[in-house]
Amino acid sequence: MSFPVGVGRLRAGINAVTAALVVGVLIGLALTPDGRGWLRRPTLMLGGDANASAGPEPMAPAVLPVVTAAAAPVLTPLAARAARGQLRIGVFGDSMADGLWTGLYREMRDQPGVTVTKFSEVSTGLSRYDYVDIQAKTARQIAEQPIDAAVILFGTNDAQGISIDGEVHDFGTDGWKAAYARRVDDLVAMLRGQNVAVYWVGLPAMKRASFDSKMMLINEVVSARMAALRVPYIETESITQNAEGEYDAYLPETGTGRRRLMRANDGIHMSMAGYLRITEPVAARLKRDAGLQGPVAEPAA
Repeated sequence: MSFPVGVGRLRAGINAVTAALVVGVLIGLALTPDGRGWLRRPTLMLGGDANASAGPEPMAPAVLPVVTAAAAPVLTPLAARAARGQLRIGVFGDSMADGLWTGLYREMRDQPGVTVTKFSEVSTGLSRYDYVDIQAKTARQIAEQPIDAAVILFGTNDAQGISIDGEVHDFGTDGWKAAYARRVDDLVAMLRGQNVAVYWVGLPAMKRASFDSKMMLINEVVSARMAALRVPYIETESITQNAEGEYDAYLPETGTGRRRLMRANDGIHMSMAGYLRITEPVAARLKRDAGLQGPVAEPAA
């Protein structure tokens, strides 16, 4: 059946308009700025990008798991372990923890059945698992040499970025805090899963103000997590400052009150007297929880 020429032209015009509308819709979808366009970022074979000349798109912030308070697991009390005639304490951390181990060994060596083992290692921390994976290393250590209590002191090497889930978080950012908190939580959970009581020791005051602020930020993150996880957190900042609340290499010795050199020349580490000073509250807490007898020296005010 044939149509008049005028009708045919009208149908052709309608078809042309329809085609133009379809093309316009497709182009509009492809260029939609909110990222929902069908053709917005077509990719080329071999990893090429059709829009490479336009520059990379802004990356969406990484979504890290929200760390929340967790119910404290049921662990064998230290007093019950000590009553059996054996209490095995392990010290974990970096070079600062090496000194803490020395002080704790001296404080506990007269307690029958108590052993203090050094698991710490210099130049390690919770930020650089590409260098030493503390989670895996600690799991191996306690598998080879079981313990009842873990005393942990990390942080002097941790003021650097953390790479987690394929993204690097700069030190001090919200992403870094969440990533560091996750590593702290994972380490505590792994130890508790092996019926190990955890005691976390805070970092002392530091000489250089910029470095001290970084260490105090780490203390803030860790102390908050210990409160949420119901883990004893033993702070050392206040006992490594003078009466004015400032860093001081010389502080009064417990018992005598005589001023002693407490810090190393780097303003970070401690002298032997300094390590004994930060050990005092740690030993006091362990002895109290384990029901061990004997006088315990209190740290100087």
